[in-house]
Amino acid sequence: MKTIVGCLILIVGAACADDWPQWMGPQRDGVWREKGVRTELKDGEAKVLWRTPVKWGYAGPAVAGGKVYVPDFVDRDGDFDPRSQGGRPIEGVERILCLDAETGKELWKHEHKVTYTIAYPGGPRVTPTIHDGLLYFQGAMGHFWCLDAGSGAVKWKHDLCAKYDCRPPRWGFSSHPLVHGDLVYAAAGGEGSVLVAFDRKTGVERWKALSGEEAGYCAPLVTEFAGVSQLLFWYPSGVASLNPATGELYWEVELEPQYAISRMAPRRLGDKLFVAGAGVGAMLKLDPVKPGAEVVWRAKLTNAVLPLNSDPHLRDGVIYGVDGESSAIVAASMETGERLWSDRSATLTKDAPERARHGSAFLVHHAGHDQFWIMGEMGDLVLATLKKSGYQELGRQHLLEPTNEAWNRKVVWSHPAFALQSVFARNDRELIRVDLSEKK
Repeated sequence: MKTIVGCLILIVGAACADDWPQWMGPQRDGVWREKGVRTELKDGEAKVLWRTPVKWGYAGPAVAGGKVYVPDFVDRDGDFDPRSQGGRPIEGVERILCLDAETGKELWKHEHKVTYTIAYPGGPRVTPTIHDGLLYFQGAMGHFWCLDAGSGAVKWKHDLCAKYDCRPPRWGFSSHPLVHGDLVYAAAGGEGSVLVAFDRKTGVERWKALSGEEAGYCAPLVTEFAGVSQLLFWYPSGVASLNPATGELYWEVELEPQYAISRMAPRRLGDKLFVAGAGVGAMLKLDPVKPGAEVVWRAKLTNAVLPLNSDPHLRDGVIYGVDGESSAIVAASMETGERLWSDRSATLTKDAPERARHGSAFLVHHAGHDQFWIMGEMGDLVLATLKKSGYQELGRQHLLEPTNEAWNRKVVWSHPAFALQSVFARNDRELIRVDLSEKK
């Protein structure tokens, strides 16, 4: 069976087998590989092991070395509207909380005063990256931190907007830091500095590349193809492949999304690379001999999958993902982009309007069981199979109350972590750990 598993380079030393040390898991591919996990789910059956108070945030947690790391935002006045489109500056504190994974008790916290001027100011977006005893994090306004993962002590930091004379994207910095070798990559913006590489231990700039008023929202990825490592990044002008060590541009394909929302990280299966988002999308074919790519087909609003808040999976010639316009989980052919089926039961409540937009769910594939764990925006954890033939729900349990709001709906828009045979999920009031170990 061909899957995306193994396509992305494993970041050596980043995690134990049952950790979730960064966005989308150990290999940054949304795959849970841990054994001893349940294969069925009945409402109320999975036990909540602990609950810990948190504040505003879209950022999902990271789990590494027996600790849980979660960012949040505490507004100074306590009366702000998280749906604001950025008209009024909002003062507060961005925090990173470090919790004991077994008990949920706070071990340390890092705090930084910040003034939000972004739209949807409901907290930080970025999941911390834990690697080799260090934590890397980028706040919504562009403050980049390297902390000691054990104590929270600051190792180095940058105010990226001040350093590179750029501005935050409209909806805040959302690019999850990537560690590769001795470097850590961050999104900034401006002339020649959309993507920046720092020495991960010292914070010294090693290189910068690409130009644009904004950096977009994409998380960088490294893949091995055509005999070289390629750093893939979608910014508002197009999809770019760079030399991870030097920032040299290998190739670029034009792909300009609406409102500069280049959010999805490129997904590869074999020699195919899929990238899509607000109003645009493309299936690319990679050159097997030298770094390069050509367009196989371009997406329309009525075909393929145009994701907004979560990244799709490529499996067995099919794209599975949440389409931002239809708010449905959609299956589409990798060969042509033709839609095979769609289903909204895991993305929206049953009473949602027919034309509800931007319904969201976060899809994580369990490799051993060939099942998907799906966190829906209504706060339900859903267990399902996604096949070319259709969607089959195996069970669900309500975990969290939706505490934020978007498009006149109450929502939870945060990617959970799957580790220690558990799911770690948050809203804007609490972070919980729920036991998903197989029944004895």
